[in-house]
Amino acid sequence: MGPVRSLLHALSRRLVMACLLGAMLLVLAPGAQAITAPELRGQRALQDLQPDMHGRNLRQQEFLKASLEGFDFSEADLRGAVFNGSSLREADLSAANLEDVVAYATRFDDSNLEGAILRNAMLMQSRFKGSSITGADFSDAVLDLPEQKALCARATGVNPSTGVSTRESLACR
Repeated sequence: MGPVRSLLHALSRRLVMACLLGAMLLVLAPGAQAITAPELRGQRALQDLQPDMHGRNLRQQEFLKASLEGFDFSEADLRGAVFNGSSLREADLSAANLEDVVAYATRFDDSNLEGAILRNAMLMQSRFKGSSITGADFSDAVLDLPEQKALCARATGVNPSTGVSTRESLACR
């Protein structure tokens, strides 16, 4: 029984060492990235997403590094949602409530924001190239100055829900 026991002991030590080595390779491998808890929650939120989210209640959802290009979020309740590092290119956000949204480094290029409410939104390093903003309310939203100026160049209309003009909400001069 002694030789069998020592053989099992040696095999179990090798198995433990192999597992540790494998774990170290995963951690130290080039290009390997750890996933954070918010990113994991964001991935779970994306599991239930479909391209047609018209009118849905998506309050305080997290969409981190999400590709939401062409999605229909029109008339959706997105208050307090997080879109950090996401792409909303060509998305329909018309008449959506994006109040208190955090969208750091998010792309809204060619999206439809007509009549959307973006009050108190944190939009630093986000881009809106070619987006339609007629009647959007950006009151107290935080934008990069160059992006604010670019939005002011095409700001028109009045938000149908809040009654605030787009130019006024962007503090255009």
